[in-house]
Amino acid sequence: MRSKPFIPEFIDDTFVRDKNSGKIWHRCELRTLYVDTDRSQVVYHANYLRYFEFGRASLMRDASYPYKQIEDSGYLYPIIQTELNYYSPLFYDDLMYIHTRPAKLELVKIQFDYLITKADGGEVVCAGFTKHCAVNKKGIPVEIDTQTIQLWQGFPHP
Repeated sequence: MRSKPFIPEFIDDTFVRDKNSGKIWHRCELRTLYVDTDRSQVVYHANYLRYFEFGRASLMRDASYPYKQIEDSGYLYPIIQTELNYYSPLFYDDLMYIHTRPAKLELVKIQFDYLITKADGGEVVCAGFTKHCAVNKKGIPVEIDTQTIQLWQGFPHP
């Protein structure tokens, strides 16, 4: 299965616009480690969720609202749903770009979308999302915190 091409247009050091969809993405880079690969010498499929987390944490840190600050304010955002679509494998020492963007915002749920591309050539490796539920420290669902709502509403949309 092939994905639609992703053609980044640089907005600044951390944001790109996909020329095909018009969507704006936060972008960070990461290099695969040997430990990320499996017996077939490709990145093990579950590690893409770790890459999604790296992208999500980078976006939140660059937005001046890192997870530590979120947790210190009494909110947790555990993952309640994931989706991953694989298009092309990564191998040991491959440099990738992880593109992350805030997607859906509901009363107690938020969703991040992801797109991982190879740094060399821009081929789409994987796309997906994670959906999270806002909970307090007792694990009880609560409304999304104000600062997260502001981040979603302030994120550039096409």
